[in-house]
Amino acid sequence: MVKHIQAFAFYIVEEFRFTLSVSLRYQIGQLYMISKHSHEQSDRGEGVEVVQNEPFEDPTHGQGQFTEKRVYLNSKLPTWAQAVVPKIFYVTEKAWNYYPYTKTGEHTESMCCSFLPKFSIHIETKYEDNKGCNDNIFDTELKEQEREVCFIDIAYDEIPERYYKESEDLRYFKSNKTSRGILQEGWRDTQDPIMCSYKLVTVKFEVWGLQTRVEQFVHKVVRDVLLLGHRQAFAWVDEWIDMTLDDVRDYEKQMHEKTNIKVCHEHPLPISNHLQSSTPPASNTDIAEMNEQ
Repeated sequence: MVKHIQAFAFYIVEEFRFTLSVSLRYQIGQLYMISKHSHEQSDRGEGVEVVQNEPFEDPTHGQGQFTEKRVYLNSKLPTWAQAVVPKIFYVTEKAWNYYPYTKTGEHTESMCCSFLPKFSIHIETKYEDNKGCNDNIFDTELKEQEREVCFIDIAYDEIPERYYKESEDLRYFKSNKTSRGILQEGWRDTQDPIMCSYKLVTVKFEVWGLQTRVEQFVHKVVRDVLLLGHRQAFAWVDEWIDMTLDDVRDYEKQMHEKTNIKVCHEHPLPISNHLQSSTPPASNTDIAEMNEQ
């Protein structure tokens, strides 16, 4: 991991590269995966509550979608972290999706904790039709900063045992509709189509004595969640490959409402589908696809 110094605070920056055997039409797969995954990972009192999900226009990136979520995850924290957080603990995600570019942060703000103002996660994502060979994709964002680049194999890199499902093991999965898979060793050199999801992740926790431990832990969690999400997007390809963007937006809305009920123990307020203003809400952000969790 690479650390930087800013205003006397160290922080960790990593770039993850996830290669997938799909095309840039993956936008539909991404939205489908996030909605289904969030629903699966949510249970009574914990998981992902969707607060806002609406379109807006950005002067630079064009038409996009803004999403705000609350991720309740107290029981998923390690014991040492549970000792210092309240019983009701959530992280606020704010995401701006202008596929093939997405971000979970605005300026220096990012995914923020309900009671720790000095904690933030910022994720920028870019998608390209290649095998992860673009070393300059984040040059504008990073300027002179360095980061550690991590190539992630969605088929052969290990995920936590609690996430494993045989039906999502890409070493044995074959798509009925696309005939893609099974992903054998070296699959990134033989599969077609091929694309890469580049994710630049910055974690900041400016609390003396806990900073390094928390930042390293969060990077590990982000990596595991993103790996699981990309595995599922490919394993579920037969479920979303025939969808249109309108289809997946309808599915997204239905799953958000069902997930909110699981998390909040009550029927949620309707999620806004209409833009009241072309200006996105200020500050804070998302983790996507930590959402993404």
